[in-house]
Amino acid sequence: MKRPMEGVRILEVAQFTFVPASGGVLAEWGADVIKVEHAVTGDAQRGLVRLHGLDLSGGESSFYPIMEGPNRGKRSIGLALDVPEGRAVLDELIRNCDVFATNFLPKAKDQLKINVEDVRAVNPDIIYVRGTAFGARGEESDKGGYDSTGFWARAGSGDSLTSPTADTFIRMPTGAFGDSIGGMTIAGGIAAALYARKATGEPSIVDVSLLSVGAWATQFSVNLALMAGGPLPRPETHKHGSAANPLSGAFKTADNRWIMIIMLQPTKYWPEFCERMGRPELITDPRFAGEEILKNGFAGGEIVAEIVRGITYAEWQRRMHGARGQWALVQNTYEVGMDPQLRANGFIAAVTDAEGKPRELVANPVQFDETPVVSKRAPLFAEHTDEILRELGKSDDELIELKLAGAVT
Repeated sequence: MKRPMEGVRILEVAQFTFVPASGGVLAEWGADVIKVEHAVTGDAQRGLVRLHGLDLSGGESSFYPIMEGPNRGKRSIGLALDVPEGRAVLDELIRNCDVFATNFLPKAKDQLKINVEDVRAVNPDIIYVRGTAFGARGEESDKGGYDSTGFWARAGSGDSLTSPTADTFIRMPTGAFGDSIGGMTIAGGIAAALYARKATGEPSIVDVSLLSVGAWATQFSVNLALMAGGPLPRPETHKHGSAANPLSGAFKTADNRWIMIIMLQPTKYWPEFCERMGRPELITDPRFAGEEILKNGFAGGEIVAEIVRGITYAEWQRRMHGARGQWALVQNTYEVGMDPQLRANGFIAAVTDAEGKPRELVANPVQFDETPVVSKRAPLFAEHTDEILRELGKSDDELIELKLAGAVT
């Protein structure tokens, strides 16, 4: 299968996960993604060796999960953009690329001369991609941020999950949560810009911010709030079920597993649920018969909780096998990685690390022609410097001169 981005070359002057994650997606789609790293320190994310109390460095292995995810399949060049010889190499790369992507702050882009006008002066046809915290315009356009600030806090997700009476603010469920979603968004924007350039001959400037991605993710509530003209009222909280639906919410089994039940048509699914749970009398219970169930969601939710609490998850699975209603097991992250449906559909990708050891990564969520992606490990720091320079026509003597000048690693 021909991957849809084969033949496209992306030049990435970015670090951490937001923006680099888009390059990881595009690499799995077939693009040649060249990652420009600081000639001495590399991507600053390489320095994050501990997170969530875990050693992220991989010990003696070069496999570094926090780098592997957003940088899979790329090639790395160590390049000093503040050295004239290094800048000359960057210009050569720009001339030979379709897309230039960056998440550097405005001041840094000014200093390094990698703004739109600088890059387009070298290659007028290049698509220019900016990933920002709060947008490329407005009073905060020069303000930096991470997904925990721009995506999670500023864009409403955290507030929606944190009780007004809580003493602790709910944090993101995982590292790079908004960054990864944002990277996927940028990848889609780049694909659209490539299509537009082919159709019209005009290159685009693509802008994506963590704030805009976060607002899009919470749009259901934001749109309602805009229509209401103020913050949405906090709904009545109840441990089980909802006011109009007993088959809605998380319920714990006898062996302490959580099951998320979201059967949005309780009048349709209640009879089958009761039959499968061995409680047929509940079908004709006046509180839950027909439309009456919509008035007694909380009472029904308590009954559902009692039923689920009395059986193990294995027994729940047995009883609900083939049922029409919608539910899912609440899984931990290891269970997600081992999920048989993800694996059956090819969304856990096999890769080989630099030492030849087999590893696995979650693949990007898009497939083409019913074919799982072929993924590769992330590059070691400056691993492909010589290879990339030789593709630009540099001789061995020129490579040595560039290294002596401190232009490349």
